[in-house]
Amino acid sequence: MSHPLVDLRSDTVTRPTAAMRAAMFEAPLGDDVFGDDPSVNALQAQIAEMLGFEAALFVPTGTQSNFCGILAHCQRGDEYIVGQMAHCYRWEGGGAAVFGSVQPQPLDHQPDGTLALKDIEAAIKPDDAHFARTRLLALENTLGGKLLPFDYLEQATQLAQRRGLARHLDGARLFNAAVAQAAQRGTDARAEARRIAGCFDSVSVCFSKGLGAPVGSALCGSRELIARAHRIRKMAGGGMRQAGVLAAAASHALQHHIDRLAEDHSLARRLAEGLAGIEGLKVEAPQTNLLFVDLVGEAQARSSELLAHLKREGVLATGLYRLRFATHLDVDAAGVDRAVAAIRSFFHA
Repeated sequence: MSHPLVDLRSDTVTRPTAAMRAAMFEAPLGDDVFGDDPSVNALQAQIAEMLGFEAALFVPTGTQSNFCGILAHCQRGDEYIVGQMAHCYRWEGGGAAVFGSVQPQPLDHQPDGTLALKDIEAAIKPDDAHFARTRLLALENTLGGKLLPFDYLEQATQLAQRRGLARHLDGARLFNAAVAQAAQRGTDARAEARRIAGCFDSVSVCFSKGLGAPVGSALCGSRELIARAHRIRKMAGGGMRQAGVLAAAASHALQHHIDRLAEDHSLARRLAEGLAGIEGLKVEAPQTNLLFVDLVGEAQARSSELLAHLKREGVLATGLYRLRFATHLDVDAAGVDRAVAAIRSFFHA
């Protein structure tokens, strides 16, 4: 009997659970473009209330959620301050600039993923016709699997507020951040998600990563901001009809899949421990469900061989000289142990 693949490429590869499929099948439906899909409306109310906002907007993707958020805050000729490695700058096709004429001002990250407060301060342009108007600070939590320290979030967003900037959070893995922060503070993950979100004027939340829904994100904010974002979503082609089938999956995830993210974090640590001490591998201690492993020395030349070897062994991963492994609800301890054994066999470790 063949074993199923151990797919560690991303937490986006999850399939809906049986219970989630049942919720999707039973979802009451309407037409969301007319605003009368009850399942979409329920999800939007659910996530807005959970994070402490007035309103929310269900969109197909996290990229569109960030796009709608940035353009709802900024006009043509404005700019947003963002990290070099932030998803809404580096990995979303430059949409805010290409379609919205909103200029990014990227900054280098510190080793912990933060943007130095002095760099943020220095990047804010004076009110002068020579410059784009600085309107927004965009942060991401988690960033590369790292939890941004809450004290830093407060300091950075308070700085932005003092300087008249709006504040947007790409919270694609907000609940991973909340679970990790709750573990540090001995509190509840939902309370920590709300605490993190409270530092921002808008928050994007992805349902199709660790939460395990097949599709969808939400943008949360004030009623006024969400009304602007709704118009932008329409222009971007994001209006869906009987989208309640998808919204029901996201609602189910919010009800049942938040606390279990701690299991993914534990499995990432198990994977890191299993790879520790292998010559040629530099293993970065994971904080959430993403594990990064650098190939160093002579091992670099064998990176493509390693990925091919893993695939033959039924393990999928991404990267080249820097590998990324993502644990999620479709990976269990046995799968992690298979991945460890496959990597150790390649290195004869």
